[in-house]
Amino acid sequence: MEVNSRTKEDQFHVIHKVPYGDGPYVKAKHAQLVERDQEGAIVWFWKAINAGDRVESALKDMAVVMKQLDRTEEAIEAIKSFRCLCPKSSQESLDNVLIDLFKKCGKVDEQIMLLKQKLRMIYRGEVFNGKPTKTARSHGKKFQVSVRQESSRILGNLGWAYMQKTNFMAAEVVYKKAQMIDPDANKANNLGLCLIKQARYDEARSVLQHVVNGEIPGSDDIRARNRAQELLMETEMWRPTSEFLPGLSGLDLDDDFVNGLEKLTNVWAPSRSKRLPIFEQIENFRDQIAC
Repeated sequence: MEVNSRTKEDQFHVIHKVPYGDGPYVKAKHAQLVERDQEGAIVWFWKAINAGDRVESALKDMAVVMKQLDRTEEAIEAIKSFRCLCPKSSQESLDNVLIDLFKKCGKVDEQIMLLKQKLRMIYRGEVFNGKPTKTARSHGKKFQVSVRQESSRILGNLGWAYMQKTNFMAAEVVYKKAQMIDPDANKANNLGLCLIKQARYDEARSVLQHVVNGEIPGSDDIRARNRAQELLMETEMWRPTSEFLPGLSGLDLDDDFVNGLEKLTNVWAPSRSKRLPIFEQIENFRDQIAC
């Protein structure tokens, strides 16, 4: 009987993904995953944080629940206030939670600032606690992520954030760098959209055609390929009457950041590290200002 009881208890924890124990963090997870009482879970997460019970997990899990309840601002303040109680090794993952929360509530400037900060950490070799890879989790599955993949992912997120600010030139810079480091179809589609927004339809068609032709990793995803075809159809609807050169004001890429992007590309894509034409446009613009 005791063995059967122990087996049933083990099955319960496996099925509901509730940790063992009776502390406030375990009670919070029970409320969240078994009772489906999100408000009650938040109360217990707060108790766990105040009691020092698995603070890192409690803080991140509470932020996820708050986001689901549209209490995003509260989640942001909680992480900012209590991340100091978490170990240094957890700060990167807390940054990722913050970026997601900033995106949720439309804090694009804060999102851009934090993404730039993460890229600077990569330049300085401060990510993954000095290791070449880290273990990530998505939809309950674990997988390894390299510094190269993380660099490209962050650049892609930064490009999309610039798109939300309608700063299409800055978006183009970081999207192209992301594709040089670790190309994929989704970022190619976003780059194509960025070029369309600048009325540079021929360039957009060239980028998108690579996805349709299956020449970029991820092109086998039917959603990515359909998106590329939709954008290609959009380019056919427009025929520019004159060459469009986007304004360079408000680029929002400082010298140190641009140099950092160059260094990053030289490390991860040395065979493709030739400076992009857009960087020459940026420097020409700065020279004009200096004169």
